[in-house]
Amino acid sequence: MTNQAAPPLATAPNFRDIGGCTTRSGARVRTGVAFRSDALDRLDPAETATLTELGVGRIIDLRTAFERGNKPDVLPEGAEYTVLDVQGDHSTGADLVQVLTDPGRAEAVFGDGGATRFMHDVNRILVSAADARAGYAETVRRIAAGPGATVVHCSAGKDRTGWAAALVLGILDVPRETIVADYLASNDRLARLHAAMRAACESSGVDHALVRPMLECRRAYLDEAYGEVERVYGSFEGYVRDGLGLDRATTDALRARMLEP
Repeated sequence: MTNQAAPPLATAPNFRDIGGCTTRSGARVRTGVAFRSDALDRLDPAETATLTELGVGRIIDLRTAFERGNKPDVLPEGAEYTVLDVQGDHSTGADLVQVLTDPGRAEAVFGDGGATRFMHDVNRILVSAADARAGYAETVRRIAAGPGATVVHCSAGKDRTGWAAALVLGILDVPRETIVADYLASNDRLARLHAAMRAACESSGVDHALVRPMLECRRAYLDEAYGEVERVYGSFEGYVRDGLGLDRATTDALRARMLEP
């Protein structure tokens, strides 16, 4: 399992260290180098101070323009802020808001398994879409380059950020089951998301059960991403090399920074 000992951020409950686990060869992944999180728009001064104390020097925001404009990050003093939108600045967030205000449209879009199919589509896109590949490749480069710790986040910290964490841990040769466990750990940290979505659905008359599949991490979703890796690139190594265009020097630098000797 990955390390859960990083100081919690009450306003970002899905904040946690990517490190703390072990690789197939038994090497330990360093803590304090890369963190994953949900949105950082509600941080209070004590929480930004916590990030500073953790040595965070870079925030990577994977969200769309709509999400960033609606809930801009609160940054620790001196931290570098980098936007690596893995969904191409499209209007998914705005579109979803509109759908969730219309019960009939919500039923048409998300009913009959539509929400689950949507999540499978999202996880394939995160692997093979050009903007996603560019964003994830640059995420790896920046973590590998340092200096200081990096926080990678999206809105809920489960899908886009989940794949970022899976990518980093995969390059480090962490076992797949450990990566899956880290991915699924988000489910215990999403109470606020569930409550907010339930309230939104109740106010608009949308059946909350329709959207529940989008609020969860399911192994099948991550398996969909790995299946896309195999289908398009033949292997995880092929995805890293050919899909992301990461050279050996970059992956070696990531291992040097994140693996204890």
